[in-house]
Parts: sequence; C-alpha cells; structure tokens
Amino acid sequence: MRILICPDKFAGTLSAPEVAAAVVAGWRESAPGDELVVRPLSDGGPGFVEVLATAVPGRRVPVRTVDPLGRAVDGEILLTADGTTGYVESAQACGLHLLAPDERDPKRTTSYGLGALVAAAVESGVRRVVIGLGGSAVNDGGAGLLAALNAAPVDGTGLALPYGGAALLAADGLAGPPQTRGVELVAATDVDNPLTGLTGASNVYGPQKGASREDVLLLDAALERFAGVLERSLPSCPPGLAGLPGAGAAGGLGAAVLALGGHCESGIGLVSRLIDLEAAVEAADLVITGEGSFDHQSLRGKVVAGVAGAARDRGLPCVVLAGRVSAGRREAAAAGVTETHSLVDHFGGEPHGGVARAMANPADGLRALAARLAGQWSR
Repeated sequence: MRILICPDKFAGTLSAPEVAAAVVAGWRESAPGDELVVRPLSDGGPGFVEVLATAVPGRRVPVRTVDPLGRAVDGEILLTADGTTGYVESAQACGLHLLAPDERDPKRTTSYGLGALVAAAVESGVRRVVIGLGGSAVNDGGAGLLAALNAAPVDGTGLALPYGGAALLAADGLAGPPQTRGVELVAATDVDNPLTGLTGASNVYGPQKGASREDVLLLDAALERFAGVLERSLPSCPPGLAGLPGAGAAGGLGAAVLALGGHCESGIGLVSRLIDLEAAVEAADLVITGEGSFDHQSLRGKVVAGVAGAARDRGLPCVVLAGRVSAGRREAAAAGVTETHSLVDHFGGEPHGGVARAMANPADGLRALAARLAGQWSR
C-alpha cells in the first residue's frame, strides 16, 4: 500500500514532522513493506517554517529576535534557493507558548520580535516575504511589527507609545514611513476574522491570551483607533481596514500586513501547493492526518478538514489521529473522515489519567496507534 502521512502539529507537544515520524515508526513495525509518503502540514501557525523547510529548496537562516515581553529568543528565516522569497513565522517571536500562564497579558505583549524577523528577511534582498500567522500572544494590531520597521505608533506630541495593545488608545500617528524596500508581503492564515467587533481579534482570541472582559473592551477600542491611524498615515492602507477579512489574524497582525499593502492567503492552501499535496493524495491508497485536538473547529477550514476533503473527493479513506477527539461522528464523516483515534482513549481515557499520559508520551502513543492501524489497514 501507499500511505500518505500528512499531519498538523500536536500543539504543546510535537511538531508536525515529529508527529509524522512517530506514525512512520509505528506503521513500519507492523507493515514494513508499505510505501510511506510523508508531507507534514501547517496552516501558518507554529511550525510553519519547519514544515516548509521539508519541501522548499532553500536554506534556514538563524535570526536573534525577542519574545512578546522583549526577552531574547531564536528565530529564523527560510530563504528560497533562488533568493526571491523569505518565509517567517509569527509564533517564533510572538507565540503564546513562549509565555508562562501568569505572563499572558495582551495589554502589554508586543509583536516587535516578528517585525525584527520581517526586517531581516527584507534586508536579505528577497522580493517577497510570506508571514505565517497563528498561535500569537499579542493583541497589538501589528504595532510592534511596524515599530521594528521604523514606523512606531506615536501619540499626539510625537512620542513613541509603550508596547502592547492598551497603549494604542493614545495612538495619533506613526514615527515614519515603514522601511520595507518595496517588498511584497503576504499573510499566510486560515483565520478570516476582522480586526474589531464581536468577531474581531480582541473578542474572539483575547481571552485565551489572558484578557479579562474589561481588557477585551479596552483592546477592541484601542485597535479601532489604531486602524484609523493606519488608514490616515499609510497610503498603502486599504479603506475600512478594521472590517477586512483576515485583519484580526494573530491579534491583528493581519491588519498590519494589509496596511503595508500586503494581502492574506490561505495558509493551508499555500503549504499544500508548495509541497504538492494534491499529487500525493492522488497517488495514495490511504491518507493519515491529525492534530492535537480534533473538534468542531477542525472542520472549519483547518488542516485536517482540508486533507479529509481532498481524500473524500478522490474516494480515499482518511484516518485522523489526535490527542483528543470531540468532533461529532456524523460531521466528521461528512467532511471525509473515515475513522478517528485519540491518544486520550489509547492511554485509558478519563478518569484514568488519559490526558496527562497523552501529553507526556504523545510520540509513544502515536507509534502504538499507527502500528495497530497498519495491522488493520495494510494489505
């Protein structure tokens, strides 16, 4: 059999390539004669650069940057072999995983570190920078990113504002024109939320980043004001910025990209095209995908839904491996999912410590599940 293994990350435990490696190891224990094709995936969130590096000819360039609280961290740029495109990832500098739970406060976290990565990509001489958006700890509308590009928000007296979303309530202009050297910017994301309002960045994603209800209202008002500043200050900024689809991605980082004249593109669509996922699905007998939590949101444009839909359209079975499964069986089947298997159930479920064991030993659990599946599915 020809098995296509194309998982997303298991957030907080394994990267997509690590998930794929565990599945490969388990499958080979039971069915060593099968052909295994590995295509790790990402929708633009954590692991975006690592996944692309497995398929895009080029080199990874380390870049020293800062986390959402200004502490030094390591990031990188993936530069294509022809030198035309640079790929960067917001989660490397703005990721929620970089902060302890008691450090999460979107009123003061900044996207400056992502701006440093973008600036490094621009200075490398590329003509296009693709920014994977997702998993961020910020809600500053990309104000920090702009500051790293020489366009920091300032108050009415011309003084630079402190970092963080709350300070944008006093935004009145930008310190200068952004230094992007005419490079094309692309935001890779599968989030289509606007910047503000009930479905905006603050209301939908603020609470998971540490925002209280009062914080959400403050941050939404701050982003509304900042959107007006960007429209007045940047000729490249489209009108009605706060309401544009994708502007609310990653705490409003999508809005900054749009204001700089860039555009949003489907993250999973971009990755699938670069790794030629369609051809890999076409040639497969069975497709295995997965993610940390397979729930109702998974069926709304995320990696697993895209893979399952492609398999369904070709009449192929698609098996989902996940840390936890809570999506409805009928909904999953309609999306193209043939079977689901969870690490929590594999390790005994609750109240027997299934969640804790799944988090502690995800690779072991995936190997065991894959070995069992190979015994069931392999010819």
